[in-house]
Amino acid sequence: MPSKSEIEQRKKLVREAALREKASAEARMPISKAHLSQLFDHLDSALVAGCDHSLRFTRAFLRANELPCDSIVPWLGEYGGFCDCEVLANVEEHWGQS
Repeated sequence: MPSKSEIEQRKKLVREAALREKASAEARMPISKAHLSQLFDHLDSALVAGCDHSLRFTRAFLRANELPCDSIVPWLGEYGGFCDCEVLANVEEHWGQS
């Protein structure tokens, strides 16, 4: 049975690995965290009337902010953001406030 200090050391290693993975994922983001937060706010307002299950509002936001749709839209899909409401639900769940 591992000692208390061994258990604490293992927990520390797991936390450090998780932080490294998050930092690596953040470095690969095709959109800044500030713009992503603004996108979430935009979608929160735009989706009051509901979602038409497209990325209409997301694409409009990206174009208005001169952000590259070709790299951001597939990245959003990696986190389950295949329509505006899914960007708000799934992507924000993963990348929202830390």
